[in-house]
Amino acid sequence: MDLDKLIDAGPVAWGGETSKAVDQIVAETGNDLIQLNQATTEAKRREIMGKILGSEFPQSATLNPPFQTDFGRHTQIGERVFINRENFFVDLGGITIDDDVLLGPRVTLISVNHNEDPAHRRDLVLKSVHIKSGAWLGANVTVVPGVTIGENAIVAAGAVVTKDVAANTLVAGVPAKFIRNIHTGEKNYDQK
Repeated sequence: MDLDKLIDAGPVAWGGETSKAVDQIVAETGNDLIQLNQATTEAKRREIMGKILGSEFPQSATLNPPFQTDFGRHTQIGERVFINRENFFVDLGGITIDDDVLLGPRVTLISVNHNEDPAHRRDLVLKSVHIKSGAWLGANVTVVPGVTIGENAIVAAGAVVTKDVAANTLVAGVPAKFIRNIHTGEKNYDQK
């Protein structure tokens, strides 16, 4: 069974062999996460994170545990990515994090939704999330399925991102809205 076909698959009737295979991986990932979040060395965390992802965790990337994910194998992480404490990824529909992305504490990336019709509510709607190069997501940001955060964009702390964010912009709020274009070419430590 090729579970990679679930990445950005859209509506998926849930059940049968597919759900059994996913449930088995979710259970394995849960056990791996216990080890990851209790590991006392960076080398051990990298090893376990690679197992969770199903590919090597980049040497230039940083992960500050605790970290949580449900599936794990549909997340791709680029070079020099920084993942702060208590991030949570729901990645069955696919999560791509490009190079030089900063994720503040308690960022939640979600690629799975459910059907609105109560008769089919257990069915899934799988839409990938893409965080492009140089983007910065502040503390407690939530990104919902199908959203792309553009290159170098900034998402202010506490925002809930329900629509794509243009490159080189600052968004904030619930739902997140455009605030302004980001400042470039200057050291600006006052973000008022």
